[in-house]
Amino acid sequence: MRFSPGLLALSAATLVLTQQNPLVLVGGDPTNPNGIYQFIPPVLNNITNGTTITFRFTGAPGNHSVTQSTFLDPCNPLAGGFDSGWVNIPTNNASTSPEWNLTITNATGPIWFFCKQLVPAIHCVSGMVGAINPPQSGNTFSAFQSNAQNFQGQPGQEEGSLVGAEASASAGPGPSGSGVTFYTALASATAQATAIGPGINANPSSGGGSSGAVAVTANLLMAALGVILGGSLCLV
Repeated sequence: MRFSPGLLALSAATLVLTQQNPLVLVGGDPTNPNGIYQFIPPVLNNITNGTTITFRFTGAPGNHSVTQSTFLDPCNPLAGGFDSGWVNIPTNNASTSPEWNLTITNATGPIWFFCKQLVPAIHCVSGMVGAINPPQSGNTFSAFQSNAQNFQGQPGQEEGSLVGAEASASAGPGPSGSGVTFYTALASATAQATAIGPGINANPSSGGGSSGAVAVTANLLMAALGVILGGSLCLV
């Protein structure tokens, strides 16, 4: 079978666009084969420097994050790693799903990430992990996922920044609408068009900075409040 040069050029252009603009859905729903605790797809291969990956928070209801980790410690944030912060999508959210664009700056090795939400079950241990350019042997994605499922203890709740190891974002998730809430200083700052630098922590209702310990405490208190209120804050 022979193809015209124009068709071949169009096919090549389409391939490049597909590689440069991959889409990952953050959170499923109970009708998905693997349930609500998943990234779809969980693995991206052949990603090159400069590729921008769009993470779309589609789990509704759902409260998830995209947080960088390591192969050996899959359910704890990597120090200095990227972190979208929590994005809470309410039930029956009909607006456009928030998105977070992450650009790869070093594609020479694998990049590992997970969801750090703890309730109603630990999302990472439940299988909500992902990888960019994982090896095909040795430290494979399957091995990474197994490490996560065998993780002991509670995943760390430290808040990372937009700029991480091997990848970075220029803004937090957005847009906010129809009850969508961003539980991170960086995402809140972006939604409010307020200039807040990486590493500054704050709770969702304020734009000021605070120590990491205070920010973590605030986030955990919000999680507990959601459980107490029984559904006004979605934590799945």
